[in-house]
Amino acid sequence: MKFTNDFIFGTATSAYQIEGAHLSGGRTQSIWDVFCDLPSKVYKNHNGAVACDHYYRFEEDIQHIKNLGVDTYRFSIAWPRIFPEKGKFNAEGMNFYKTLTSRLLEEGIKPAVTLYHWDLPVWAHEEGGWANRECVEWFAEYARVCFQELDAQVDSWITHNEPWCAGFLGYHQGVHAPGHQNLDEALKAVHHILLSHGKAVKILKNELQSQTPIGITLNLSPVYAKTDSLNDRLAANNADGYANRWFLDPVFKGQYPVDMMNLFSKYVHSYDFIKRGDMELTSIECDFFGINFYSRSLVEFNAAGDFMYQGAYSDYKKTGMGWDISPREFKELIYRLRKEYTDLPIYITENGAAFDDVVVEGRVHDSKRVEYVEQHLQAVSELNDEGMNIQGYYLWSLMDNFEWSFGYDKRFGVIYVDFDSQERIWKDSAYRYAEIIKSRSLKMPLGTAENKI
Repeated sequence: MKFTNDFIFGTATSAYQIEGAHLSGGRTQSIWDVFCDLPSKVYKNHNGAVACDHYYRFEEDIQHIKNLGVDTYRFSIAWPRIFPEKGKFNAEGMNFYKTLTSRLLEEGIKPAVTLYHWDLPVWAHEEGGWANRECVEWFAEYARVCFQELDAQVDSWITHNEPWCAGFLGYHQGVHAPGHQNLDEALKAVHHILLSHGKAVKILKNELQSQTPIGITLNLSPVYAKTDSLNDRLAANNADGYANRWFLDPVFKGQYPVDMMNLFSKYVHSYDFIKRGDMELTSIECDFFGINFYSRSLVEFNAAGDFMYQGAYSDYKKTGMGWDISPREFKELIYRLRKEYTDLPIYITENGAAFDDVVVEGRVHDSKRVEYVEQHLQAVSELNDEGMNIQGYYLWSLMDNFEWSFGYDKRFGVIYVDFDSQERIWKDSAYRYAEIIKSRSLKMPLGTAENKI
């Protein structure tokens, strides 16, 4: 693999997964604080009250980021820190992020900031959350303050991380906060999230006249049919519509896919929540497109399923999450995006894998993760050789953290965290990632004996 000197290497986290200090500095509860207390929703009722204690240990964590050698660090802002109550700005909460961004810059690390990574304030949820169109205005108020306070220090902005998870896992499948199971509500939530994305872009570019790049991040999973039968191909079409096109089409084409609108119609009272002018806002011009990629999906027909598909057996190697390791399909996803959707610069804003890591004599030998990262970076290198214009890669995640409904049972980090002592231990994957980054600037061949861990 090879990368030019202007290729951006980074690593990423999110606020609720690492910060802890859930009631410190004026922060109030998010929907995840409440969700974690519900029975049978989160593994062993784990929560993010302490997590990696990053709120108090950020100086130590910045040194780890610096030692990795990355160009940029992607993190998210906790909305309940900034607006702990409706309409009430909390300067103390903002000061944490001002200090964080300042320290990153002092260490030569560019801050890439995500406005929303799923931690909706409870006060907003109690007034209907994302299913309430007013949430668009609440988010706009929050985004405007973040821009005004931080834009001078921020290298790039991401409005939303994975609207599919916030909308469909949270409001349809019920496996993420707020834990609802109502497709009608979920479609409204998704629409309002996408509207708020457009609104935030408009505020930054038009109202504040900022030149800082801004985009959105979608989690995309290319879908494949188990067989070439008509039924399985129909299943793959529907799965792709649910997971990918329902977000790609409004962002890049200014419309929702009609086949999916028909499929969803038996669960939806009406589509009158889509107002005149909305789709121009969801498809507002951005500066880049962020993609979170972890795995492909293999599906087969199931007449009893809501959308006539179900997951199918695959003999691919799997991550600790049971997800197919699929760098070839990652490349096919990028080809499709370039052909059907966008020529915007692409950043891989998350890519990584969970495995069952153990500490042995002070080291974590995570060879499977090393291989996973190498395979996907090789794919990125090959894609850029073909002119696909991937400008950066963020490895998920900097460190083990609260993994949503899986609690602390799944470890995605390249740095191991002992959640009792809060000790940080570099895994082999961290050393390997640092080596890859260093080889770019030194123009050294990768994989030579002197570069091995």
